[in-house]
Amino acid sequence: MATEVFEHKESFTLENGTILPEYHLAYTTLGKLNAKKDNVVWVFHALTANSNPADWWPGLVGEGRLFDPATYFIICVNMPGSCYGSIGPLEINVQTGERWYHDFPMFTTRDMIRAYQHLKNALGIEKVYIGIGGSMGGQQLLEWAVEEPLLFEHIIALATNAQHSPWGIALNASQRMCIETDDTWKEKNQEAGIQGMKAARSIALLSYRNYDTYNLTQPRDKKTAWPVAHHFGGEAAESYQRYQGEKLAKRFNAFSYYRLGQAMDAHDLGRGRGSVAQALQRIKAKTLVIGISNDLLFPPEEQKLIANLVPGASYELINSLYGHDGFLLEYDKIETIITGFVHEESKRYLKIVN
Repeated sequence: MATEVFEHKESFTLENGTILPEYHLAYTTLGKLNAKKDNVVWVFHALTANSNPADWWPGLVGEGRLFDPATYFIICVNMPGSCYGSIGPLEINVQTGERWYHDFPMFTTRDMIRAYQHLKNALGIEKVYIGIGGSMGGQQLLEWAVEEPLLFEHIIALATNAQHSPWGIALNASQRMCIETDDTWKEKNQEAGIQGMKAARSIALLSYRNYDTYNLTQPRDKKTAWPVAHHFGGEAAESYQRYQGEKLAKRFNAFSYYRLGQAMDAHDLGRGRGSVAQALQRIKAKTLVIGISNDLLFPPEEQKLIANLVPGASYELINSLYGHDGFLLEYDKIETIITGFVHEESKRYLKIVN
C-alpha cells in the first residue's frame, strides 16, 4: 500500500467560478498496474472516510478479498474538502499564506472528478476496469461515468442517487444548523464548531440507520458504553449517539463536514446536461446499481431510477437491517452480487465478440 500526494500546479476553475492557482490530492494505491493497464479498480469513498478503502471497506478490499491487490491496481482519492491529505479548509491557502477555514470554496462532486482526471492522466491510466462507490462516493462515480463515458468498463454504484433529494438536503441543512449554533463556529481555529459537529453527527446517524436497527443494536436493556449525565442511568441509544459524536470529533473537523455536506446537496447529474435522464443515458459502462432496503437517506427508489435510465443497467436490492450503512457492512451479500455481475457481463462480452 502506498499513500501519496498528487500536486497539480496549474490553475483549476470550480463550477462556482473560483479559480484555484493549484491543488493537491492525497491518494492511496494497493497492488500494481499490469502491463496492459487493464486491472484498475477505482474506489470512491463516502462523506467522512479516507483514501484507504482497506481501512473502511475491509470486507471487500484487501488481501484475499474481492478486490485483492494481488490481482488489481486499486486506487482511491481523498475527496477535496476533506481532512485526510487533499486540499481542504485546514490547509494553507497559497494566495494568503493562511489556513482557509470558512473561506474554503466548495468543490461539487463534478469539480471533484474533474480534479481526479488530472491524477488519472499523470498515472497513465486510460481505462478503468471497475469503478465503485457508495453514497457520496457513488455520486462522484456517476459524475465521472457521465463526464467520460468511455473511461469505465464497469461501474458499481451503491446506495446513491443521480440528484440529491430535498429530503437529503434538509438533513444536511439541519446538520449545518447544529454547527452554526455552536458559539465557536465563527472563530478561525481548528476546533471551531466541533461541539456543533457532534450534534450534527447524531442527526446523520439517524439517517444512516433506522427504527429496526436501533431496536437491534441499542435495545433498552443494553448497558451503556458512554456516560450520560442527568438521565435514568443512561439509555444505550443516547450513549451511542454521544459516543459517535465524540469519535468523529477526534478525526474530523467542522469546516470539512460543513463543506462536504454542501457538495452532496449540490449533486445533480442533470445540471447543464439537459436533464438527469439525458445525463444518465450518456453512460456507456456496464452498470450495476445496488440499493439497500430500509435506507432512509438514499431510498431504493433512487437506485431504481438510475438503473432504469442507464442503458442496459442491472439493479439489485440487498435486504439489510442496517439501512444506509448496509453498503459498508453487508460484505458477503455485496460480494456475491458483484461477482455474479462481472461474471455475467464477461460471458455476454464473449458471446458478442464470438
